[in-house]
Amino acid sequence: MQEDVDGFNGRNQLKIGEMASDRSLADLTQQWFVASTKHEYSYHFTWLGRPIIQFPQDIIALQEIIWRVKPDLVIETGIARGGSLIFNASMLELIGGEGIVLGIDIDIRAHNRVEIEKHPLSKRIRMIEGSSIDGEVVKQIRAYAQGKERVLVILDSNHTHQHVLKELELYSPMVTKDSYLVVFDTVIEDMPEDAYPDRPWGKGNNPKTAVWEFLKKNDRFQIDREMETKLLITVAPDGYLKCVGGLP
Repeated sequence: MQEDVDGFNGRNQLKIGEMASDRSLADLTQQWFVASTKHEYSYHFTWLGRPIIQFPQDIIALQEIIWRVKPDLVIETGIARGGSLIFNASMLELIGGEGIVLGIDIDIRAHNRVEIEKHPLSKRIRMIEGSSIDGEVVKQIRAYAQGKERVLVILDSNHTHQHVLKELELYSPMVTKDSYLVVFDTVIEDMPEDAYPDRPWGKGNNPKTAVWEFLKKNDRFQIDREMETKLLITVAPDGYLKCVGGLP
């Protein structure tokens, strides 16, 4: 039986490696990704009744990570309509234990808060309204993280370089060894120049550029290349950061 499992996993590794070197597939993926954003593709999905505003591939990636890490605490900056909080809470519910999800947003709309708080999984959710880089907010988050054995962090709020870089500096010390720091929307760097005309971010000023700068000075984290390679379609290229070091 173990031989069958090893064989299956080995073949997967081989095929993932082949995909990594398939330039034509990568080009097709990029073309598809750009075309899909014109139709607001990521807005079309829900998780247990709430809009999740993520690509299905990245939802699968988070499922794998959460099941593997089994975090006591998931910290997520950016709440929007709450689907991602519900997703993380549902994974923690499956794992069991006392794990919670802590969501931070500068503006938690009243109607979204109502829907999140009345959801069956709200018992595993806590929310803080305020900027994710505000000192008082960060102090509250550190209090939640203190003493936790396994902490996972997901960054998905303001996507400018300076904001994400500050989040990386503030939240990375909370991530525990063998867990992850996931930075969403790094794909902005790979999009056409005119993709975000009404946003303060774009090429040269986005989460990916922040990750690149962060990694120059922090050796606790490494990009999980296998994850983004097997996904093919992801909003987080270079954004799945595995914590390989101990305490900061």
